[in-house]
Amino acid sequence: MNKTERLYAMAEELRRAGRTGTTGARLARLFEVSERTVKRDVSALQQAGLPVWAQAGPGGGYVLDPSASLPPVNFSPQQAVAVAVALAALPPGSPFAVDAAAAQGKVWDALGPEARERASALAARVWIDRGGADVGRSDAPGGPVVPDGAAAPGADVASRSPGVPDGAARPGADVAAGGLVPRAHAHLQVLRAVEQSLARSVVLALRYRDGRGNESARRVEPVILAHTEDAWYLVAWCRSREAIRWFRLDRVERADLTGETYVPRPVAEVGTPPSGAVPVA
Repeated sequence: MNKTERLYAMAEELRRAGRTGTTGARLARLFEVSERTVKRDVSALQQAGLPVWAQAGPGGGYVLDPSASLPPVNFSPQQAVAVAVALAALPPGSPFAVDAAAAQGKVWDALGPEARERASALAARVWIDRGGADVGRSDAPGGPVVPDGAAAPGADVASRSPGVPDGAARPGADVAAGGLVPRAHAHLQVLRAVEQSLARSVVLALRYRDGRGNESARRVEPVILAHTEDAWYLVAWCRSREAIRWFRLDRVERADLTGETYVPRPVAEVGTPPSGAVPVA
């Protein structure tokens, strides 16, 4: 997140911490910055008129005066999309589905025009397949399954799973129950790098291990994130293969932002989405 988004989020975190406050070290870990940056951010909040006090000594930290009147909650574009992903994952007919849709509308309404535009652009590149029961079948529409990290000729958005060696688990079997959350080995660093790459159009350097255990290094330009068959995939233009490739997130060993930007490719380059696949917003 950029500095403005971080300042809003830090003010919200201080509000939630209440009278006990929170430490600079905790804020640094939470926002993935140095404690020196936290001090500068707190100073910026104070200069903006927010009554934040520093408490010295053991157990000290930063406390927001409880009498402070804060502006309405502000969401970053990524936070708005996170809410949309969670709500899109609800099965059809779920209780409170109507209220969930209303809540998402309120989140979108809370965004400023620029943030709403960025959130909409990002949400259009996050897809969930709600009808992926046929994925992995050799007779599924569109042809057989494709190898892990390989092309999907004629494949549909969010409807292709990796090929699986004989005796291996079915696609999605090593993903946490409930479907949408990869196991812990797809660690936070990988997920954060993928999210930032897609949101900021920054080339991503991957170290990837396919379903057969083969490891490769790739530089990719993310196109979409797709969820199907209980697994999340990064669908990206692979520079070494010069083609669209699917990378299962729980098999990405490492992901790093390169700092090089790219022009996002149209989602249509991935293929025509099946009837059950939809963007999250």
